[in-house]
Amino acid sequence: EQGKTLIDAEGDVIRGLQIVEHACSVTSLQMGETMPGVTKDMDTYSIRVPLGVCAGITPFNFPAMIPLWMFPLANVCGNTFVLKPSERDPGAAMMLARMAMEAGLPAGVLNIIHGTHDSVNFICDHPDIRAISFVGSNQAGQHIYERGSKNGKRVQCNMAAKNHGVVLPDANKENTLNQLVGAAFGAAGQRCMALSVAVMVGEARNWIPELVERARKLRVTGGTESGADLGPVITPASKARIERLIQSGIDEGASVPLDGRGIKVEGYENGNFVGPTIISDVKPNMECYREEIFGPVLNVLEADTLDEAITILNDNPYGNGCAIFTNSGAAARKFTNEVDVGQIGVNVPIPVPLPMFSFTGSRGSFLGDANFYGKAGLNFYSQWKTVTTLWKEEDAKTAAAEVAMPRMQ
Repeated sequence: EQGKTLIDAEGDVIRGLQIVEHACSVTSLQMGETMPGVTKDMDTYSIRVPLGVCAGITPFNFPAMIPLWMFPLANVCGNTFVLKPSERDPGAAMMLARMAMEAGLPAGVLNIIHGTHDSVNFICDHPDIRAISFVGSNQAGQHIYERGSKNGKRVQCNMAAKNHGVVLPDANKENTLNQLVGAAFGAAGQRCMALSVAVMVGEARNWIPELVERARKLRVTGGTESGADLGPVITPASKARIERLIQSGIDEGASVPLDGRGIKVEGYENGNFVGPTIISDVKPNMECYREEIFGPVLNVLEADTLDEAITILNDNPYGNGCAIFTNSGAAARKFTNEVDVGQIGVNVPIPVPLPMFSFTGSRGSFLGDANFYGKAGLNFYSQWKTVTTLWKEEDAKTAAAEVAMPRMQ
């Protein structure tokens, strides 16, 4: 349904199963807090309790992993769950639900509904649904956050991104170029953590021709074909939008040393294919930079210094992820301290945390108070209940046993 390569599909499933494994440790994660003797004869303790019914709305790009971000943790926290998968590829969610039932999840604990706008609004409006998790576009996320919050629900929304990779000239050249190509074009660029912008600092700008040649060697074909590096994008409309944004860069003065438009894939002549594309000489005011393209397109900007590169990142409204490539610990420390981005990689192009941490996108990439999975996810799907008790010591009376015949006093 989705069109991704087999190796990417395997990663989709495996990263989701890691969340399931982490959810199995809920017995320690859900431990509450106790303080005996807060005053004479009085104790206080707090416990985590379920919210009730929670819901999730998931995107097309990771049809297994992102549902698994949501319902396993919600369920082990004691909630029932309503899942609305993307209408473009709902099959994986149905298979997950079937496996959950086979594993023993009681009927009614995990429920799936299908549809588009009406189904989303049903979730936002239904009074029994207490919390909503969403991953997808900005437009949909803002609507869900505003409508759900207005109805008194907890809402967490992971939305659009423009993730930057800053390349310093002291970086390991071979490793960095390979990392940039994989992070920009893997999954046909259809990931919220795709590294869609490279900022080449100083002499690193001289690496651009080699970057182009490595991207040119990627094999574009059907996702199930042997040796496929990237498959098609999700719909004809998505393909048209990607190609329009590439053209907008040309119209605004950028160069396109690698143009993936018009690619023909043997055996899939009618497929939604866009080949790897690199747009260089990009400026921050260009539409191709401002918009999340969500396709196999890498924007390349240049900066004279690390400070200038950090300014470029912080002036961008999104804060999902970023990376720096360098052999300088001092430069890496400066970068991680000064960039206003929720997830940072140092020589790691796609710094998606493992499930014992949380997915901590920020600024324009996230709406809500508690992030996905990890401790933040546990907080999102549960609430505290605090009990204070008073048992007076003098009420704990003891008396000797009465062994005599009872008699009138």
